[in-house]
Amino acid sequence: MAYFWKARTDVGHQVVHYDPFFYPLDSVLQWNRLYGPKGFLQYQCVVPARSAESSIHELLTRIGRRQGRVVPRRSQDLRNNAVDGLMSFPRSGATLALDFPLLGPQTFDLLEELDRIVLEAGGAVYPAKDARMSPAMFEKSFSSLDSFSSFIDPAFFVQLLGGGDH
Repeated sequence: MAYFWKARTDVGHQVVHYDPFFYPLDSVLQWNRLYGPKGFLQYQCVVPARSAESSIHELLTRIGRRQGRVVPRRSQDLRNNAVDGLMSFPRSGATLALDFPLLGPQTFDLLEELDRIVLEAGGAVYPAKDARMSPAMFEKSFSSLDSFSSFIDPAFFVQLLGGGDH
């Protein structure tokens, strides 16, 4: 919010380049050091609207108790943004995106705890923002994985793993 209001008062109504607007931290040299020497992990989840308020409250409460330090990225209502794709992350509900300083095993334990809250609410974790999601969590986050699997080209994995002649 502070960034939004600062931009409104600094530039008023004018067109600006997308880079500094969408990536303000890039103007701060070595911004990633804000998270400490081990860096950070991103975590983004979505929970259904029916349980969004209680689920988000529970997530933030657990974070406060277990780690304390977290950098909020975004919280958004996705009620009208559901996408009709087999492996789409956006779905009806609310999303919460956070950056966690990597403090060792306690950070991974906390994120697994958050995963359980998200699953109990019927939600999902965003795999594009997650570096440690378990295969089980991925499968539970995307119920149409079996349907999607039939569209995967097996040759892609051969290439990906360094095999094949191409």
